[in-house]
Amino acid sequence: MTCNDKDLFKEAMEDVKPLKDLSNVLFMQRKPSNPLARPLDVDAEDNFLISGYVDAIPLETPLVYKRDGIQQGVVDKLRTGRYQIDASLNLTRLPVETCRQNLFAFIRRMQREQLRTLLIIHGKGRQDTSHANIVRSFVARWLTQFEQVQAYCAALPIHGGVGACYVALKKSAEASVENRERYARRSR
Repeated sequence: MTCNDKDLFKEAMEDVKPLKDLSNVLFMQRKPSNPLARPLDVDAEDNFLISGYVDAIPLETPLVYKRDGIQQGVVDKLRTGRYQIDASLNLTRLPVETCRQNLFAFIRRMQREQLRTLLIIHGKGRQDTSHANIVRSFVARWLTQFEQVQAYCAALPIHGGVGACYVALKKSAEASVENRERYARRSR
């Protein structure tokens, strides 16, 4: 490069910023070639999620849930995708029992790692009785069984639309204490 080329390059790169740190992003694992492969790390006797019959939620009914005491603003931010997604789980084309085990292990793992905003991809069917809609109905039921789940709603189209949902988990006790200390310092 000549001196003039270097100056042109520096001028062109003047407003370039480094990429964000991606250390808090959990990339999805590859789908196992065998859909009946072992689930994540879960003890069968610890899994409290129901495995019986669940009524299928009609396709035109959006998935929305918020636990008592959660502000509507939290759900609105979740629905509009204003929280950064920390991790995602893909349940498409998996048997219902495998989905149950994977979801249970996934939520427990995310709670241990103190991740709060999740994307669960359950798929989108064309009929109320399609496999994807059955999994969607089970996922909606299972998520309400977790004490850690504060809210969930259908995802934005860029993240899967009605074939996926955002999930907001509770803060861990340590994160709550840290948050309290941080804001207490500001008010002094």
